[in-house]
Amino acid sequence: MSLTPETPLPPKAAAAALRPLPMLIFSSRWLQLPLYIGLIIAQGVYVVLFLKELWHLIGHSFDFTEQQIMLAVLGLIDVVMISNLLVMVIVGGYETFVSRLNLEGHPDEPEWLSHVNASVLKIKLAMAIIGISSIHLLRTFIEAGNLGGTARTTGYSETGVMWQTIIHVVFIVSAIGIAYVDRISSESMESAHRKAEH
Repeated sequence: MSLTPETPLPPKAAAAALRPLPMLIFSSRWLQLPLYIGLIIAQGVYVVLFLKELWHLIGHSFDFTEQQIMLAVLGLIDVVMISNLLVMVIVGGYETFVSRLNLEGHPDEPEWLSHVNASVLKIKLAMAIIGISSIHLLRTFIEAGNLGGTARTTGYSETGVMWQTIIHVVFIVSAIGIAYVDRISSESMESAHRKAEH
């Protein structure tokens, strides 16, 4: 499209005045950097917690019953799954919302990072939360069912176990809903793209 003599050109001063504002808005993404650094520190805290729990398990392995060892191992798995969740948030969130990591061709590049976006990240986080909730729920069932059976000795009442189960089911339904909405959105975008091509 060519400009005719009747088409007024934007004033140079006005055009120059608009440039810093988009740059400021776009640069504001770096404000998230301290948040991700904080999550890296939290990851370090979980490493210390894992080693502490592992040392406790090793030191009492001959004193613990099979059930107590099972609960201790579930606690270790819980820490690992939360740590995995942190990695997904740190790496995926930084790649999606802050800046490219430029890991193409790196032998340790996560397989899921090549196609990560906000929707994929939400689904992966939802699945990780369900996994963590499953571990917590399993520990609750074991402790409440086999350690005496009363709320006073186990710390769990029937109402507490019921609500924990309900919350876990809500997590599952929420993850299914997020995946379903994402699928509908993807199909709508593909359909619109096909129509645009034709």
